[in-house]
Amino acid sequence: MDVALARLAISLVDLTDLTDDCSDDDVEALCERATRAGTAAVCIWPDFVARSSGLLAGTGVRVATVVNFPTGDERPFAVGVVTARALDDGADEIDVVVPYRAFAADRLDRPAAVLERVRTLTDGRALMKVILETGELPDLDAVERAARFAIDHGADFIKTSTGKSPVSATLPAAETMLRVIAAAGRPVGIKPSGGISSAEAAGEYIAAAERAMGPGWVSPTTFRFGASGLLNALLAVVGGASDTATGAASSY
Repeated sequence: MDVALARLAISLVDLTDLTDDCSDDDVEALCERATRAGTAAVCIWPDFVARSSGLLAGTGVRVATVVNFPTGDERPFAVGVVTARALDDGADEIDVVVPYRAFAADRLDRPAAVLERVRTLTDGRALMKVILETGELPDLDAVERAARFAIDHGADFIKTSTGKSPVSATLPAAETMLRVIAAAGRPVGIKPSGGISSAEAAGEYIAAAERAMGPGWVSPTTFRFGASGLLNALLAVVGGASDTATGAASSY
């Protein structure tokens, strides 16, 4: 990966801490690191949205949070309550896990209800980024159906994974999702996340997006990486110091 591509990739990162023991100090360090590096967003638990929103005010770094995460099993009402609170606290983006087990079993009422609830709340206020949990779906045909379902229910982005399952982002899943995006008839972004930790891997995902969508399509408005460790690899390419001590670790 060359320096220009690494700089682009840094601008696409949702710098993430979704560890179970995340603390206020961790979030403060994450926000400071995101601001210094110029990432697209931070992605944190709903508990920390208000704090992150205050820390990042005026920086251009957005605040993303997760709902129905990571199991995808919460009731639509509960998902709506957390979403509404996160928006009131300043969230710019809501990453919602589709009820993927129900979807894989062709029980579509709960997935539809969850996405419709979040779309109603976020409409005009925040991006809705739908997590498909592609590694838990049975095959690429199911990934394609899930991507289409999410877009049909208002997704602004479709996202591969929570980073909490045994199989996270894969190129075949991302390529399948990109084909659905190309046929969507409206702008939709993609967020590969989970297990992407090298500059080379990041370059492969960007190249796949440019093949599917055309040169110049990749930008923070259309493409994100859900990652924590990836930033160090990209900073190494552009000559920045690796500073893992100031950023919390995450498998996301």
